[in-house]
Amino acid sequence: MRRPATLRDGARVALVCPAGPLRGEEDLRRAEANARSLGCEPVVGEHALERVGYLAGDDAARLADLNAALADDTIDAIWCMRGGYGVMRLLARIDYPALRRRPKAVIGYSDITALHGAIATRCDVITYHGPTARSALTAFSRDSLRRALADDEPCGTAERAQTLHRGRARGHLIGGNLAVLCALCGTPYEPPYESAILIVEDVNEPVYRVDRLLTQLRLAGRLQQCAGIAFGAFTDIPVDSPEESLGARTLDEVLGETAAALGVPCLRGVPVGHIDDQWTLPLGAVVELDADARTLRILN
Repeated sequence: MRRPATLRDGARVALVCPAGPLRGEEDLRRAEANARSLGCEPVVGEHALERVGYLAGDDAARLADLNAALADDTIDAIWCMRGGYGVMRLLARIDYPALRRRPKAVIGYSDITALHGAIATRCDVITYHGPTARSALTAFSRDSLRRALADDEPCGTAERAQTLHRGRARGHLIGGNLAVLCALCGTPYEPPYESAILIVEDVNEPVYRVDRLLTQLRLAGRLQQCAGIAFGAFTDIPVDSPEESLGARTLDEVLGETAAALGVPCLRGVPVGHIDDQWTLPLGAVVELDADARTLRILN
């Protein structure tokens, strides 16, 4: 996997919305301020403030901003301003040759998982699972993002993580939002699971649906290919679904039995997901997961 050039002061960063819409000018101003705080010059996509229902403009508008940023050699990185839904609708028409010709950092998480997966299969270019540009960046998240974009160590020890299965494993890093990964399963755009270190997170999913999503990946043979797994945050879990009322199971039980069934090094609670303090992950890089030491380290 090729790593994009490190970002230097004055780098031009495209701010785009390939999925859900911004809430308004306030989100856009925050995104611009975040880019400047990293020493970068923000370049806002032409259609950044558009909205069509739950999408940030129609498919043609969102695709135009993304492809324009990919093709423009004066743009050094692409920072998605939010997740939501909509990236999958664009995957077949993205200008992958432009990114192969000139690799540049692509940053985001949640629904942007679909873009990360597609780039991994089409371009062999490292992308960055990190906060969206509109986020209110904490010092922790900003430091990890800055380190990742400078080819420094953005991860390290997950202080609050728990060991679900002991051991140490190396492999290329894949992952992101669990529901999106399942939606990509069986398509030409899912990331390569073989010998991978997989990190997954999710939000607003009841425990039974997390169970179902993990079961789908296991039945599809994807989880069995992984060398190690780290579960990030599963936040805002609803507790009032009909299925839960029939007899609740805990997330600990579901994640624990998944780890036991796979028998590979496994952590729970790494700082990845819909949380304030999150690591930026260079997806595609070779990493080492040490479940005993509760560490994730980038090797290349």
